[in-house]
Amino acid sequence: VSTQSTGREAVIMKTILVLLALACLLPPSSAGQEPSTWSPSPPPPPPSPKRPHILLVLADDYGWSNIGYHRADSLRGQDPVDLQAAAEVHTPTLDKLAAEGIKLERHYAYKICSPSRSSLQSGRLAIHVNTENTSPLVWNPSDPVSGYAGIPRNMTAIGTKMQQAGYRTAMVGKWDAGMATPEQTPQGRGYEQWYGYFQHSNHYWTKKTSLQSTGEVDLCLNHFHDLFEQNATYCGGVTDPTALSSSCADSTSPDPACYEEKIFKDKAVRMISEHPTSEGSPPLFMFYAFHLLHTPLQVPAATLAELDALVLASGGEPIEDKNRRLYAAMTLYMDQTVSALVEAAKANGDMWENTLLIFLSDNGGPLYEPGAANNHPHRGGKYSDFEGGVRTTAFVSGGFVPAGLRGSSFDGVISIADWYSTLCGLAGIDPADHAAEAANIWLEQHHLPTLPPIDSIDQWHSILANQNARTAPLELSANAILEWPYKLVTGPQPYSMYAGPLFPNCSTVSSLVEDGPVFTDLKIFNRKILYSSNDSVNDRVTFTHDCGHGCLFDVQHDPSELHDLAGDPEHATRLQKMKLHLSQVSLFSPDRGNMTSLACQSGVHNGGYYGPFVHADNFYTNVAPPSIAQRIKDRAYMELVKKFNSTEAQAQVVEKFERTYQTNFGHNLYFKGLDSCKQESVAGLHDFEELIPL
Repeated sequence: VSTQSTGREAVIMKTILVLLALACLLPPSSAGQEPSTWSPSPPPPPPSPKRPHILLVLADDYGWSNIGYHRADSLRGQDPVDLQAAAEVHTPTLDKLAAEGIKLERHYAYKICSPSRSSLQSGRLAIHVNTENTSPLVWNPSDPVSGYAGIPRNMTAIGTKMQQAGYRTAMVGKWDAGMATPEQTPQGRGYEQWYGYFQHSNHYWTKKTSLQSTGEVDLCLNHFHDLFEQNATYCGGVTDPTALSSSCADSTSPDPACYEEKIFKDKAVRMISEHPTSEGSPPLFMFYAFHLLHTPLQVPAATLAELDALVLASGGEPIEDKNRRLYAAMTLYMDQTVSALVEAAKANGDMWENTLLIFLSDNGGPLYEPGAANNHPHRGGKYSDFEGGVRTTAFVSGGFVPAGLRGSSFDGVISIADWYSTLCGLAGIDPADHAAEAANIWLEQHHLPTLPPIDSIDQWHSILANQNARTAPLELSANAILEWPYKLVTGPQPYSMYAGPLFPNCSTVSSLVEDGPVFTDLKIFNRKILYSSNDSVNDRVTFTHDCGHGCLFDVQHDPSELHDLAGDPEHATRLQKMKLHLSQVSLFSPDRGNMTSLACQSGVHNGGYYGPFVHADNFYTNVAPPSIAQRIKDRAYMELVKKFNSTEAQAQVVEKFERTYQTNFGHNLYFKGLDSCKQESVAGLHDFEELIPL
């Protein structure tokens, strides 16, 4: 069921175009493009002795209590609220896999998407690779290594390491770790084949980058499709009409063919099923990066109906909040997708018996509307350094897990960066990043930021031995560190509230426009748009708590972070020591540049897709020449882009947009339709993307 309409999508784009036309009539700045220096990764070497197949599954924006076994852990007898909450979550596959594997109870990620994914792929803590959800359209020509969004070009990714170790490598789903150059694409990072999208999110039906998908309007006006394919014979936008169609959005069939996660599932199942398992065949490393459960909240009607029936059959009442219901249905679809992947491995000879399945989330669940996740009983959510934002659901399962450890839990601290060295250890390859070391010689000579070494720790033997390998301070961000069991959080922290077991709910809906929680990272042209010109109002509607110079918690005994120990004299020495450590943290923060119209020009030339735009002359495969009519449209489009390809023009657009957005009229228009409650009339409510009327 789609929460957006193409008609409303058109309204926002027309609105932005009008603002742009009013803002400026300036010509674009000229920029050159260097010749392509990229070539595909070499074929893998002969396979080494038998090692496990690895299925790395990453959920997007998964709330702590949106999985069945965490709901069960928080049940308080026959409390009706808890029973209703438990009835709403249906994850039988994930629960079974976790019960048959090892639950990783202290797994920490970064608080937002792209940095976490950059950390996972590069083996660095986010502070040493990427700390922002930067637009993939940015480019700084003066830094050819780090002057882009995501992972710097000369860092080695885990896909490359696994490929060098003799694994066959494949990826499906969300990338969000850079795309400006061919080296920064999944294939450039060692994945032999990939089918997915580059940005934070896209529309599940149209596969375009709607505002509610990415949270921003980019320099290309969100104009292109974001659905891409790379393999041995093809590199470019997906051209399959079914995949690009949104015609099945209202279908009641069990699994509509044009639903993006259905397409991803089918691709991954085929890759697993076709992988050879005969003696001497190389093992498979597959990275399945879900689009689910990121906004926009969209799911097939049949899955929504199935969820409703399961809630009633479990003794619950119908879910009253629209977004909570959609999120629960999307969670059900995710669970069924994992089941399909597992069944494919089980049906392929003895593959499952020698498979290690790793299930993670990239950050905690978003509490802002329309995120609709729930991290109860933890404090906070996505964008926050509190446990709800950074402590994530994780477990390992599969036949490779030793039989004696199945059904156990591991309480040692694990960083999402640790999977880099852990997988290298399982594959039998040195995790050191020699390519980055070599690049640093050149970077030092040119007075550019050098690339930090990996921070990753091989955790596999620690997990098996039930020993905490991370006893030294773990830098969660530039504002938080964990020195087990104590955690220091500093500065303003958005979404610091405690969500109850049933969140969001009708109370959330009724107070949303004036009291939030509203999205804190809305951007136009990579510039942040604030709810209000008053900082205290912004803090109120984003539920921001300012920890100042430090809030201190014992997260072992106080996992909900209820008791701040910073004022306790008994912990004064520890507090000062942790504050000193945090103040000395080295942050990797290169100048990544600004959005460039070259990205838009590349989208036009490659047939209408987001993709690499620097050193990409020979990158795309067999792009069909446009028709005369399309050339006329493309020329008009690029003329429009050129008119606001300047700092001054963009500032004028942002000012005009923000002027309306920050009024009561704007707040009602933008936020009143983000969620709804079955107990109220929804007549006249607007979707998030129905912006300023023309």
